[in-house]
Amino acid sequence: MATVRDATYDVLRTLGMTTVFGNPGSTEEPFLQDFPADFHYVHALHEATAVAMADGYAQASGVPAHVNLHTAPGTGNGMGNLVTAWHNKTPLIVTAGQQTREMLLLEPRLASRRPTELPQPYVKWAYEPARAQDIPAAMLRAYATAVQPPAGPVFLSLPMDDWAQPADPPPAPRTVATRFAPDPQRLEEFVRALAGSRNPVLVYGPGVDRSGSWPAAVALAERLAAPVWSAPATERAVFPEDHPHFRGVLPYAIGPLAEALRGHDMVLVVGAPVFRYYPYVPGGHLPDGARLLHITDDPDEAARAPVGDSLLSDPGLALTALVEGVPPSDRPAPTRPDAPPPPEIGTPLSADAMFAALAAHWPTDGVLVQESPSNLSALRRQLRITRPASYFTMASGGLGYGLPAAIGVALAERDTGRGRPVVAVIGDGSFHYSVQALWTAARLALPVVVVVPVNQQYAILKAFAELKHTPGVPGLDLPGLDVTAIAAGYGCATQVVETPDQLGAALSAGLRADRPTVLPVPISTDVPSIL
Repeated sequence: MATVRDATYDVLRTLGMTTVFGNPGSTEEPFLQDFPADFHYVHALHEATAVAMADGYAQASGVPAHVNLHTAPGTGNGMGNLVTAWHNKTPLIVTAGQQTREMLLLEPRLASRRPTELPQPYVKWAYEPARAQDIPAAMLRAYATAVQPPAGPVFLSLPMDDWAQPADPPPAPRTVATRFAPDPQRLEEFVRALAGSRNPVLVYGPGVDRSGSWPAAVALAERLAAPVWSAPATERAVFPEDHPHFRGVLPYAIGPLAEALRGHDMVLVVGAPVFRYYPYVPGGHLPDGARLLHITDDPDEAARAPVGDSLLSDPGLALTALVEGVPPSDRPAPTRPDAPPPPEIGTPLSADAMFAALAAHWPTDGVLVQESPSNLSALRRQLRITRPASYFTMASGGLGYGLPAAIGVALAERDTGRGRPVVAVIGDGSFHYSVQALWTAARLALPVVVVVPVNQQYAILKAFAELKHTPGVPGLDLPGLDVTAIAAGYGCATQVVETPDQLGAALSAGLRADRPTVLPVPISTDVPSIL
């Protein structure tokens, strides 16, 4: 007779989820025993690393990923990156072991006391099946919940003695829609408003990239002769950044953002919140006299927007409908802003000089995963993303995501057969939040290149302290960290890079290697402005 474990693996096969990310614990071993030969277990050394790897894999592959965590302590370890997966709108099925049902009343060691509450509010659905036989059907429901918009993680707590129980007849496979079209009447209102605007501006967010809608986003910008901004603090690139209409990334504070939009009477925001702010800089949310239209597939984003009129829709379907409905403008098209002068080359390199060198040697089809908050402005100034699905970072603002996510992205590039080169830019502070991810990359022989700007400080926190006038904060310097020795200890190739030419040669070699490469780059300790 088939067991619950047999039936669950059959469901996972049906869903195409034969890769499992995790760090094995005792409460997971009954699920993992005699691990099937047609499945791949991606072994992480920490639960948070497993979650971020699964997140990167799901985003790059375009399909949900399965991450298997330990009971309460392991789920707690994974929570930081589960928060990021929620904000990234990444479809993840998170399973965690639970103690044996017969002992739960006693609250034995490694029992999760309130398992469905622990991951809240950062999952779409959390469930511990009432019967062992419900696990396969719960897996199907979890998948359907994770992929429907807005996509996101779901959580199942699974008692360790359930797996050997006899299974019910297998649940019937089923599918759900993952896109929905705009309300026609509301869409027509948006068409009329855009057609009648004097000087519209477009603000695109990560939903444009997630829905594969760059062509429609470009077509609408050209039809309206409108400039395009990326939404603030966005986790995906949203528009070809070498296009003459592109203006850059909006600042993520209230007053400065409104100032950047001054002169426009109509602001169309697509696939982003209105807006993602961080430091509090007061002001109006919009310039005087401006109206905002908002398109999102997330009802919560629509509800919490402080200004504007919202339309619920898949961003790509709405953009396509707007292109068809809005008449072409007779306004002159925006022209490309003047390029900034090339940065001076000093010793150590400035952040701008380092990223200019990276841009000069960037692989044609490269994918960038970044987590270097203090250097982000310099990175976005110097390295322009020109292709879809080529830029990933954390939407939550929490550190420890980027390095393991890059490994998940690189594994997805291998598994899908696309083979796009993956480069991670990880600050030396962020690097140590999840450095153990390098071991997994080395074990998988992934040729990911990790560029580490080394300024021996949490420069982003020093910038925030300057903005908020909070001097004397302890713990903002990071002396005595040997990135090269640590990377070598995890099995990576590594080389300190000090000049642009060295960076180009090391990047090229790393992308051809049979293991990960870590490139520490000493940079200036100047603290950039947080805005």
